[in-house]
Amino acid sequence: MTPSEMLEQLKIDATPRTLATLEAIFEICLEQKERGINDFSIATIAKLGNKRGVPRAQSLRNKTGECYRALIKSFADANGSGVRERPETKSKEDWIEEISNPKHKLLARIQAAELSAAQSKIREFVPPGTRIDVYDHRGSLNDSEAKLTAQERRALEYIISKEFQQKWNFSETVYGELVDSNNKVVLKAATIDAVKKALNHL
Repeated sequence: MTPSEMLEQLKIDATPRTLATLEAIFEICLEQKERGINDFSIATIAKLGNKRGVPRAQSLRNKTGECYRALIKSFADANGSGVRERPETKSKEDWIEEISNPKHKLLARIQAAELSAAQSKIREFVPPGTRIDVYDHRGSLNDSEAKLTAQERRALEYIISKEFQQKWNFSETVYGELVDSNNKVVLKAATIDAVKKALNHL
């Protein structure tokens, strides 16, 4: 089907606005052909028709632009060496363009930039593909190793003993602290309770 035949076919049931756009695209493509320029890419046609009622390239690529793309393609097909539309490369930030609120779009761009910078910094410390092994040595202890030795037990028992407290003039508070004669905390709150718990379970 020639471009002229395609235009006539697309005009059927077209709205006045669509009809005007089809006519504008047809004229632009015809001018390209007459100049001997075989560039009928969507981006080029949209750029040339910017002030002639032709939608932007993204709009031409949308579903509503199917009839316009069909007309442009007819010119490209009729001129076998025409420049074909290159596949559109997508980036990870394409979704940001779909945000309609300018303020939200700006914030999203800032967040994306900060995330990219952080990921780059992480790759400097840990190059991709690096294997990281984590060993939990505590989990590898058997029951005998986890138990307190007799010497360790005596040391803990001495800390909470009256003998130790009297020797250093310490006293125990209701919060499990040990304080000196000036009421200054020597061992923090819950220390006594923690030692007793260790003695009971280890």
